[in-house]
Order: sequence, then C-alpha cells, then structure tokens
Amino acid sequence: MEKNKVKEFAVDIMVDIVGNLLIAIGVYNFAANSGFPVAGISGIALIFYHLFGLPIGIMTIVLNIPIILMCYKLLGKEFLFRSIKTMLIAWPLMDYVAPMFPVYDGERMLSAICVGVISGLGYAMIYMRNTSTGGADFIIMSIRVLKPHLSLGKITFATDLIIVGAGGMLFGDVNSIIYGLILTYILSTVVDKVMYGIDAGKMTLVVTDHGHEVAAKIDEMTERGCTFLRAVGSYTGEEKLVVMCACSNKEMHKVQKAVKEVDKQAFLITMESNEVRGEGFKPH
Repeated sequence: MEKNKVKEFAVDIMVDIVGNLLIAIGVYNFAANSGFPVAGISGIALIFYHLFGLPIGIMTIVLNIPIILMCYKLLGKEFLFRSIKTMLIAWPLMDYVAPMFPVYDGERMLSAICVGVISGLGYAMIYMRNTSTGGADFIIMSIRVLKPHLSLGKITFATDLIIVGAGGMLFGDVNSIIYGLILTYILSTVVDKVMYGIDAGKMTLVVTDHGHEVAAKIDEMTERGCTFLRAVGSYTGEEKLVVMCACSNKEMHKVQKAVKEVDKQAFLITMESNEVRGEGFKPH
C-alpha cells in the first residue's frame, strides 16, 4: 500500500511539473510577448506584469489566497492540499524556468493558437490528476461541483470570457480581445478533447429481427460483446431485440459491416460516445 502511495505521489509530481511547464511556456513565452490577455488567474497576473512589472508566478500565488479561502469548504481539504502542491510547483517554473526558453516574436494568430494548445494540454494533464493550478480553477471546480453535467472546458470558457475582456480593455486593443477569445476557445476545446476525447468511441443501436445472429457476427468480426434491449415497435406493436454495442472509432466500420451481412433491413443508429469505461475499455 505504501509503495502504491509513493508511486502515485511521484506520478502526481511529474504531471505537475510537465503540466505547469506547458502552461508557463504558453503564458510567458507566447502570450506575454504578444500583448494579448490570457484567461484565469495567470491572465490577471499577466495584467500586473504589464502594468507594474511584477513577477507572474508570485502574483499568481498572491491572488490565489482569497479565492482559496472562499472555495476550500466546497472542494474539500484533499483537493485544496493537492492544488497548493501544484501551485508551489508552478511558481518557479513560471518565473525562472520559462524565461530560459526563447520567446516567440512572430504572428499573433500563431501565438494565440500556440497558447491555446500548449496551455490547454497542461491544464488537462493537471485536471486529470484531480488537482488544479488554484485561482480560477477553484472557481471552475466549484461550479463543476454545483453543476456536474457541465464539462470543464465549457465552464472554463465561460469564466475566462470575463478575464479576457477585462485584460483586453486594460490593454486598450480590440484586436487583443479577439485574440484572447480565440486562444480561450482553443484552450477550452483542448481541455475537453484531452479529458473526454481520448477514450471517445462509438455506440450503435441495431433494431433487428435477428438480434442473436447480429451480436454473434459483431463478436466474430470485432471481438466486442453486445447487450440486448427488449423493445416494442410503436407502429407494428411487435417485440424486437435492440442490439447495443460500444466500440472504438476504428471498429465502427466492422460493426456496420457485420450488421449488413446478417440483416440488410436492420435499423441502425450510430452515436458518438465521449467516454467508454468498463471491461474491454478504460477501467473505472
């Protein structure tokens, strides 16, 4: 048990380092030099950096303190301590490590795309370890607790609009607001795709008179099991089997082919599944 805890803690530290380094590079090496606002507490710290030259990492920690005090009861002590660990790792990476890398001084649109993709990957890695970079993340996670049906990417985008708008007005540049919105959209999309899209797949429902034969053929061609659902047609009143099968995107073609070989008259519905967990897929 102790070995597992040590291993888990070591993985947490490694993910914190890599994730925070990606965020730091996105903010310091791309966003700061391009002169457009970024979202979250890093975005507010960036405003102070432009106005007063204050270090981004230190300001991020200072701004986090009142937010932590307001949100810790809702999120719990464990999440709070994990987030403090992540924040302490983020500070030196932002103020001392990121400046060691070259600063991008090119097209602003490319810079916005790079910020969204690089920082989005960093945030997603951190969120997946049940921690956060503090600040706006505490607000985002608190909203998620209250509204669990909303994805982290959507909540991030909604909350970041306010910060990006404020930063854009302080910079006095309409274009900077537009670029800020673009990078915020890309960042939130990357977070959702990494967190919910890696294990994405397909789900199909097959309404057929040959349910057992269809399931056997799918198993033969894809080695995927199926589930039978009993249904009654509203028009005919006849009872039929609905074959439900979850599979990867690559296997979907084989599933459709299996259904066609057994019953060309089958009614087949194919849907996107953001995440599939269980036997044969990612464990719970």
